[in-house]
Amino acid sequence: MNLLLRVARGIDGLNRAVGWSVMWLILAATLISAGNAVVRRVFNVSSNAWLEVQWYLFAAVFMLGGGYAFLRNAHVRIDFVSAKLSARGRNWIDVIGIVVFVLPLCAMMIKLGWPLFERAWVSGEMSSNAGGLVRWPVYLLIPVGFALLALQSLSELIKRVAFLLGRERDPLDHTGPSEAEMLAKEIAAAEAQRAQHTTSAAR
Repeated sequence: MNLLLRVARGIDGLNRAVGWSVMWLILAATLISAGNAVVRRVFNVSSNAWLEVQWYLFAAVFMLGGGYAFLRNAHVRIDFVSAKLSARGRNWIDVIGIVVFVLPLCAMMIKLGWPLFERAWVSGEMSSNAGGLVRWPVYLLIPVGFALLALQSLSELIKRVAFLLGRERDPLDHTGPSEAEMLAKEIAAAEAQRAQHTTSAAR
């Protein structure tokens, strides 16, 4: 079990890094969208390529952020039902849900998504819109995104089984800081670290 918990922590670290990276894509999509609107309004010029870049960035955030959302327990739950259950009951429901629903869904989507990407890669499929982009990068997001979600599902399964065996704290315990508070603390810590690096480099 100790080895499995180390594997789970490694998966958590991977999805945490991916989640932090894709957050910047939201800013990029916002800036591109604003730039497109200004250029279209001021110069009466529009570009399908830049419009599709926005869609690709949104797709990347949505697909690649699924594992991070699961890590954070930020996905949709029916809280008024789970709140009435014991900690063991909530974890048993998650174990069943992961094994019966999440992992099979991930396997199916990876199996269906990879050939879609492969065909687009080989054929060089392009957007049907004039001046549009090549399609394979956005198709690749499907198997990669579901692979990250599958890995995080395995991590969450390990942690829930460990709790049920009395080897780990409750992964669904919400008595600590809220997700927003934890995220704010992580952002503040990252900003402080970046400022420290900048100061050191200036010296």
